[in-house]
Amino acid sequence: MINKNTEPAKLVIFNREGLIEREHFGYVVRCDKYRVIEKIGDDKQYPFYTRSCAKPLQASLLIDYELDKNFDMSDKEIAICAASHAGEKVHINLVQNLLDKFGISSKKLKCGIQQPISKTAQEELLKTNTLPGAIHNNCSGKHAMMLGLCKINDWDMDNYDSINHPLQKEIKRKIYELCELKTEYPATKDGCGVPIYSMPLENMVKGYLNLFSNPKYARIKNAFLNHAYEIGGENRTDTKIIANSDNLIAKVGAEGLCIVINTELEEGFVVKICDSNMQAREFVTIDLINNLNWAKIDLSHDITTLHGDKIGEVVTLL
Repeated sequence: MINKNTEPAKLVIFNREGLIEREHFGYVVRCDKYRVIEKIGDDKQYPFYTRSCAKPLQASLLIDYELDKNFDMSDKEIAICAASHAGEKVHINLVQNLLDKFGISSKKLKCGIQQPISKTAQEELLKTNTLPGAIHNNCSGKHAMMLGLCKINDWDMDNYDSINHPLQKEIKRKIYELCELKTEYPATKDGCGVPIYSMPLENMVKGYLNLFSNPKYARIKNAFLNHAYEIGGENRTDTKIIANSDNLIAKVGAEGLCIVINTELEEGFVVKICDSNMQAREFVTIDLINNLNWAKIDLSHDITTLHGDKIGEVVTLL
């Protein structure tokens, strides 16, 4: 029986000239591979969908099946497989090059057509009168990887997004193994159409720790640490964190999720913002990193007018 009586904590206040205009609630769970170190808000072990935070876990299969060796994949290409990319030229080129290596048409991508997340990339499409395609979808790197895995295993490519497909069954098995799940939790389709699994927040962090502290998956770890822009892109929170730290891995997910791993300490935390506000997620995540002295990342807390006048501040309650 899943306990729904969770108790989220107030995490962020937007204070404008002494009045609170906005408040955001959520959870923070920090742990190492063996124990929970800190909790803010009581999630009652409620399972949340991993959304795009699942991507590094899913990408572990490219190592397990030696997709990287079979197709001489670069670290940047590995990064794009685990990315929620912003659809910029650097991202699109990587996905297309990967598909070309696999000998697979981009028409096989089943992630759906999506405008690039990057405003700059959106403007470039408008200037050239180009319509977005599936390759601009932030999940296209993951889907290219899935097609590559189907090719080397001689699995059907036309229904690789089905929960009963051998690829998706193997992904589930791997996620349950990495995240130390002993109980069946609800599953659904992610925004890009492939199966996604739910779990308590603690298990999400454990899954990342088990992945990124295992020498077998060093190439995925190095892809994150050395190619921050490929992981996200323009104005993406995970890119900001990785690029402005020495040993931190970060990955955002839809509905207010962000997981951060300190690869030196082998500790990590997950942030879940209940109303999914991305601004609140960024403030909580980066402030916690700074409070833990894991890095010093600049982030203005000023609330300003369009003229630059300061009229308030954002306060995190950590």
